[in-house]
This record gives sequence, structure tokens and C-alpha cells, in this order.
Amino acid sequence: MSSPETENAESAVAEAEGPKKLNLDVKVDAPSSCQRHVTVTVSREDIDRYFDVAIEDMVPNAAVPGFRKGNAPKKLVEKRFRAEVKDQVKGTLLMDSMTQATEEQSFSAISEPDFNYSAIELPEEGELTFEFDIEVRPEFDLPKWKGLKIEKPTRGFEKEDIDKHLKQVLGRYASLVPYEGAAEIDDHLVCNLTFKHDGKKIEHAEEESIRLRDTLSFQDAKWEDFGKEMTGAKAGDKKTVTLTISDEAANEAMRGKEVEMEIEVLEVKRTELPEMDEAFLKQIGGFESEGDLRDYVKQDMERQLNYYQQQRLRQQITEELTKEADWELPPALLKRQSARELERAVMELRSAGFAEEDIQAHRNELRQNSMASTRKALKEHFILERIAEEENIEETQQDYDLEVMQIAMQRGESPRRIRAQLEKGGMMDVLRNQIIERKVIELIQSEAKVTEVDADLQQSKTSAVNLLICGEGEEAAPAAEEEAKDAE
Repeated sequence: MSSPETENAESAVAEAEGPKKLNLDVKVDAPSSCQRHVTVTVSREDIDRYFDVAIEDMVPNAAVPGFRKGNAPKKLVEKRFRAEVKDQVKGTLLMDSMTQATEEQSFSAISEPDFNYSAIELPEEGELTFEFDIEVRPEFDLPKWKGLKIEKPTRGFEKEDIDKHLKQVLGRYASLVPYEGAAEIDDHLVCNLTFKHDGKKIEHAEEESIRLRDTLSFQDAKWEDFGKEMTGAKAGDKKTVTLTISDEAANEAMRGKEVEMEIEVLEVKRTELPEMDEAFLKQIGGFESEGDLRDYVKQDMERQLNYYQQQRLRQQITEELTKEADWELPPALLKRQSARELERAVMELRSAGFAEEDIQAHRNELRQNSMASTRKALKEHFILERIAEEENIEETQQDYDLEVMQIAMQRGESPRRIRAQLEKGGMMDVLRNQIIERKVIELIQSEAKVTEVDADLQQSKTSAVNLLICGEGEEAAPAAEEEAKDAE
């Protein structure tokens, strides 16, 4: 018989070594590159061991008739309370066995296990067998990324470029004044919009102020000839056009269907830029002179050029790296990640200083092609993340601070408020991916053969209305809620 001192010593050694591993039999099937179906069998010995631990934890406080509290024999406690601890044992055993099973496999999980907890029962005799599905990072041979041939768009900014961009910046503070004449490009149309399908009204928006540009986009459709057909419009004019709903619209039943849109012009307005007097300069940024404002505008242009450069470089690099990435991505993964990809793109645009009007146009474009853009972005992410791991690339607190500061400057809010919004919305991991991916792109660029070419910076020619014409499918609701939070 062992002494109390020996038992305490053995217990101390066991605690130092950590929890005893489970004796598991694990079988893994791969339905696709990013999916694993796992079958786990837990030995009877482990089931009994977990019951013993649960009962031992109960003994000191167990109330059994005929015994003082905590003095009842363990066997009697087990007989009386076994049924009560069964669900607790089941939960702990399933959690531990799934954790061990996934950690011991070669795959890298990117989601929580999917299984039916209530359908699993602990057997009174014999082994426990259960199954679960899990999404994993695809396994692939890392493509060669050193020595790529890429083109870097670049350009200098002359006075006329700064004048043009200054006008755009001032436009953020402009007034819209009524205009009696015919509408021209860059005027604003105040409109009522009515949408019908098979003669039935499905959506309506009143007094939308829309800048007259070449294209008008909604969340699930676009009007390519908006500028062409509405130039010359006056108050009181009405026009009915046919729009085709995106093949990836939130409402699956309406994908590819045609809807009629009636646009009624209530008023034409023209932009009136503010005077750059001393009061205005101080109000918008504490500028001492017009020269200081022009310096800021040039910096803003350089930041947007840098965004454009990074996008073009990334596009060339990822096109090369994903040539052989023919993995099948699960539809559920694409749907779940589409909202994240949308917010990542929006975050990058805000960091680069783009106007909310242009960001909304880009947001609508991504929503209309959400599955394709998400599929492309996920493949890029998996490859860039692998390179980051092999090259020991990590994010720093300074990286986070810089990103938050840039977004805060663009939105005119405090960095503390922006950080709080990101943390509350669970967006810090999106920010982290953005930082890591950019660092990897910079590394690849440093190892590439780069040729400089003239940058063709085009002003956006799309106006955007934050409107979902055909409503949402049930699965689209979470993404819409994220967007609503972001808009707040």
C-alpha cells in the first residue's frame, strides 16, 4: 500500500506532466481540399477515467442520506450521482477528444468542428464513436515566389493633377444648390426610385441624391447607361429601365431575373465648392494657408497612388502564385467569409483615404460578385499565409496603431473610437490578415524583377446607392447586420 506522501508525489508529477492523453482511434476522410470528415473512437478506459474524475470532484461536497456532507464512500456517491454527471462527462470528453484529434492531424483547422452534440450518447459499455466535419487550410506545394517579373505603376503629380484632386477634396465639404437647367455629368439628381418585378412593386426609395456618373450601382444590380440616359434630365422627368439582378444576389430566387426601375427626377442640384478662406482652412484640418492644404492634397494623392500600386502589384503576384491553386472551396466557407472579405476591402480603401462615395461603389461591386471575389481572396490568403509562416513574418503593435490611425484620419474620428469599433465588431483579425498579407507582398516585391510603368489613375465613374433591390435571403442576414453596424 502506498503512503500519503507517495500518492501526493505521484499526483504532483502527474500535474507537472499535464493531462493524460486519450487513447483515440481517429479516421480522417477528405471530401474536398478544404474539408475533413473525422471519425473518433474513444476507449472504454478513458470514458471510465473521466467518470472517476467527475465523481472524485463531487465526493467532498456530496450530500448522501445517512452520511455527513463529504463523508459518503466514493462508490455510493457514484451510484447516486452518475446519471447527473453523465452530461458533464460527455461535454468534457467530446471537447478534449476533438481537440486532441485535430492537434494530432497534419491539417490546419480554419473553423470550429461541426457535429450534432445532442445525437451523441455515452454508452454504458464499450467504446464511444462519434463523427464531425471541419474546414481546413488546403495542403499544397508552395509556388516559387522569388524572382517574379512584375510591373510597378508610378507617376509624379503636376499642378493640374493637384488642382483636380483639390476639387475632389473640397467636394466633400461642398453645398448642393438647386439648378434649373438640364443635368450634366457630376450634377446631383434628387430622385424617387421604384422597382417592380412581374408588375409587383418590390422596393422603393425616396429622395435619393445621386451624382450623375457613367454607371449607377446598387447592392445587387447596376445601370450601365445611367450617365448616357440621364444627362439632360430636368425636374419632373421620369424614365423606366430594365435592370438584371446579379447572379450572386443575396436573394437566390431573384438571381439573374429582370426588374423594372422607374426613376423620377424631383430636382437637379449642382455642386458649389466652399471658399478657401482662413476660417474654412482651420475648420477642415487646421491648415494655415492654401499651400498647406495643397501639400495635404498631394499627400492624399500619393497615399491613393500607393494603394493603386499595391493593388496592381498584388494582382500580378497573386495571379502568378494561384495559377495552380485549383482547390475546391466549400460553398459554406465562401458564404461565411464573403462578409469578411468585403470589410477587408473597405478597410483598405479607408486606410488609403478614398471618399465614402467611392467606397460604396466598390462595396456594391464586390457584393454583386461576392462568391467569385471571395474565392479569389481566400486562395490568395492561404498562399500568402504559408509564405508568412515560412519566412517568420508577424504583425506588431505598431502595425495595428498605424492602420487604426490612417482609418481614423480618413473618417475624421479618434483612433481610440476606431479601435473600439473594430474590436467590438470582431474585425481585428481582418486587420491582422491585411497587415500580414501586405508584408508578404512587400517581401515578394523585394525579391522580384520590377519594371516601372506609367500609372493610369482614373477617377471613379460609378455612383452608388446603398440599396438592396430584391431583399435578403435568410443566409444573407448576418452579412447585412455586419454592414449595418459598420455604417453606424
